[in-house]
Amino acid sequence: MKFETKIKEIIPRTADVNSYRFPRPPELTYKPGQYFFITIKQGDRELTKHFSFSSSPTEKDHFEFTKKFTDHEYSMALKAAKVGDWARIDASYGQFTFEGEYPKIVLLAGGIGITPFISICKNATDERLNSKITLFYGCRTENDIAFKQELEKMQKQNKNLKIVFIVNEASSQWKGATGVINAEMIKKELPDYKDNLFYVCGPPPMVKAIETVIESIGLPKTQLKLEYFTGYP
Repeated sequence: MKFETKIKEIIPRTADVNSYRFPRPPELTYKPGQYFFITIKQGDRELTKHFSFSSSPTEKDHFEFTKKFTDHEYSMALKAAKVGDWARIDASYGQFTFEGEYPKIVLLAGGIGITPFISICKNATDERLNSKITLFYGCRTENDIAFKQELEKMQKQNKNLKIVFIVNEASSQWKGATGVINAEMIKKELPDYKDNLFYVCGPPPMVKAIETVIESIGLPKTQLKLEYFTGYP
């Protein structure tokens, strides 16, 4: 589905991460974990990139994506965008989805790779899915954790959702897990890890590292779904 729209709302998530919301046409359908292409303008030029939905299909009045800012052209144009600015949408794409097909899943997110998992967790919570979901979310510092309050709220609402925040460069005030997602952490937090299907999303080096971790704990590649999050520029 292709259509033109305007930015409805801009929501700061961290110091360098924003969410961009748009009015949702009734005919726009998507699955949690999918992505779409969005074209914005920089002067007379049109710039296009694809992003995961960071909203849930259960949210009927809007849809959104979330972007970490860099010094690349698209990112700079987006940072300058304002409510009411024009955009063209081309949706929906991707097979990195979850709608309750499996009884137990693990979501492994690195940085802004959290976005498809926000959609998956929100949908599972709203739809009251019976599937057990464990989310491991790794960031550089605690200030880099996007959607922290939203995720904590979902965890309170959804008895089947467990969230583990991991910070690599923790301050003295940080009370959670530290370092990077590794085999010991997965085994500690999830004794029945072998019964789960693993979804991994993050920057390519992180995804490659997680592949090695999954192999080290004896799981076959058939229990692994990968999404190389290249949405940084």
